[in-house]
Amino acid sequence: MNAPMSRRQFFRICAAGMGSSSIVGLGMSPGAALAEVRAFKLARTTETRGTCPYCSVSCGVIMYTLGDRAKNVKNRIIHIEGDPDHPVSRGTLCPKGAGLLDMVHSPNRLKYPEVREPGTKEWKRISWEDALTRIAKHMKADRDANFIETNDKGVPVNRWNTTGLLVSSAASNESGYLTVKVARGLGMVALDTQARI
Repeated sequence: MNAPMSRRQFFRICAAGMGSSSIVGLGMSPGAALAEVRAFKLARTTETRGTCPYCSVSCGVIMYTLGDRAKNVKNRIIHIEGDPDHPVSRGTLCPKGAGLLDMVHSPNRLKYPEVREPGTKEWKRISWEDALTRIAKHMKADRDANFIETNDKGVPVNRWNTTGLLVSSAASNESGYLTVKVARGLGMVALDTQARI
């Protein structure tokens, strides 16, 4: 003779029966769903490792691009995820890092240098060479006009107080070290990193 069914067992059996009948009733047959073969969306992509550009944590990312690498064909990034082999983040990303794909494909993303001339409201696109030349000329003019060699007591200080530098937080240690060395060598006092913004 079988033991009587407990109330808990009764509810489990009822819930399982209702769940399976609801799924079949909605047209989802487990046999058909299991038999379907779907192509893996990253099957034909190229995997490239990179660093998230947002903060100083420098989480590792894997970018997947789709394209046949033919001449004059631009690959398109179709997926970005955390890099599980990266020693810093081990595959995890914050909400900003998880939304990198939206930033990459944003129509408002600035891809080229632009300048707004004094007295105008419009920005115009310039070449990278023109942008770097303009920056160098402005920096030299400002340093020549405002460089302080000695303080009030005649002690050499070699300060350039009127220009500051914002260092990229996604740069490597080596490039960050060189950037600070160059800025300090020019006499800059105001240095900060993008990670603190």
